[in-house]
Amino acid sequence: MKHRLFREQQLNCDIDTAWKFFSSAKNLSKITPEDMKFIVLTKFENDEIYEGMIIDYFVSPLFGIKLKWKTEIIQVSFRKSFTDFQKKGPYKLWNHHHEFIENENGVLMKDTVDYKLPFGFLGEIAHKIFVKNKLQHIFDYRFNVLEQRFNQNN
Repeated sequence: MKHRLFREQQLNCDIDTAWKFFSSAKNLSKITPEDMKFIVLTKFENDEIYEGMIIDYFVSPLFGIKLKWKTEIIQVSFRKSFTDFQKKGPYKLWNHHHEFIENENGVLMKDTVDYKLPFGFLGEIAHKIFVKNKLQHIFDYRFNVLEQRFNQNN
């Protein structure tokens, strides 16, 4: 069964700042909880995002078990949106669309993640018991980090 996680957050910054931060794979570990042990393995000379870009990671989503995760950037619309798609990893499907909309307050950022778990009904049980909550936790953490980074008045 396909599931969807949707989040949006208003950022107090300009579109160039938002795009530069979110389209850089180097910043992914900054917005991922430490308990996930998220490590970007791919080394980039130029961190500019492009369609066909492959990014390899290590991630420990459960019980400290270290997994390889490979995503491909399958869509880029400069300063508007990009989509990363899991090529190899813990999900049967992972399609994460990032959208950036300029407005009078800065940038409205939207995340839409469509995902499926492996293992049929066992995957669905795992989703109900812990996967859904784990994803909520990850995106709650991300929201808080981004609030501190972009929305606190200094």
